[in-house]
Amino acid sequence: MNMQAMLKQVQSMQKDMMKIKNEIDSTEFVGESSFVKVTVMGTKEIKKVEINIDSLDSDDIEALQDMILVATNNAIKKVEETTEKKMGKFANVPGLSGLL
Repeated sequence: MNMQAMLKQVQSMQKDMMKIKNEIDSTEFVGESSFVKVTVMGTKEIKKVEINIDSLDSDDIEALQDMILVATNNAIKKVEETTEKKMGKFANVPGLSGLL
């Protein structure tokens, strides 16, 4: 393969990577734990925290804090898994790994 063809292939892969990255960034991921639901964008920005107050006693503040932590980490893990699944194919391509 000549250098120009290889460069064209790398540019095409960069374009594909950016398209997938933008898709992931604009996707909402939901993590849940008991009576807490956390929505995180693909950028790992927390968008929304929902608490089912019908399931919550006034003495459960510490438990609520733990549930928010678990739900948030769950949502972020989904972002990372989706990113790895969709972007992993680019990881071993010379010249593209720094963009991940």
